[in-house]
Amino acid sequence: MAAKVFESIGKFGLALAVAGGVVNSALYNVDAGHRAVIFDRFRGVQDIVVGEGTHFLIPWVQKPIIFDCRSRPRNVPVITGSKDLQNVNITLRILFRPVASQLPRIYTSIGEDYDERVLPSITTEILKSVVARFDAGELITQRELVSRQVSDDLTERAATFGLILDDVSLTHLTFGKEFTEAVEAKQVAQQEAERARFVVEKAELIANSLATAGDGLIELRKLEAAEDIAYQLSRSRNITYLPAGQSVLLQLPQ
Repeated sequence: MAAKVFESIGKFGLALAVAGGVVNSALYNVDAGHRAVIFDRFRGVQDIVVGEGTHFLIPWVQKPIIFDCRSRPRNVPVITGSKDLQNVNITLRILFRPVASQLPRIYTSIGEDYDERVLPSITTEILKSVVARFDAGELITQRELVSRQVSDDLTERAATFGLILDDVSLTHLTFGKEFTEAVEAKQVAQQEAERARFVVEKAELIANSLATAGDGLIELRKLEAAEDIAYQLSRSRNITYLPAGQSVLLQLPQ
């Protein structure tokens, strides 16, 4: 009798375990900020996009593919040429996310690693196209315009692949060694020219002042210098003044 009871309990436990396994395999979770696409072994990728929460599927027949729909950053470095044929090293920082409603098409035509397949290629394409419209100097002085043009063109291009770009910015912009040295040499030459112009203007100003004021200006400068020297000497304890016309120091009582 006891054996039959234990046998019944064992069968019930086995059935419960099997049922629990089936139920567990028929459930899947979609976390916050994510979406799921269902692949059916008989009907292929379904057009329905599943939202957040716990959902049912048919075990073995259906499989969920989970996509992160939150904005994610990606840096794309590109080496290209400017309008005046200067080498330009640019790094573009992109905040991207997929269009949730287009996830079935993205998965079918591109795959789960859509960002690896799409972003580097279209970023290189757009950067080469935009940078080629500006020479090296304009890339520096009109950087905001360049960044805006890249953002507009890249956003439009990414939309054809079902991607949204929340932010596009130029984080790094450098040129080849030859151009950098040329720019530094030009800056040094400009500084020397400004210094020479200042010296010439100063000399002209002094000459004009002398021509206008004559020797009076020189005498004024002498008086100002003498006043400054007298002030400095008056603060020293080692200086003794003699009365006018007297050349011998008076002997003071001990």
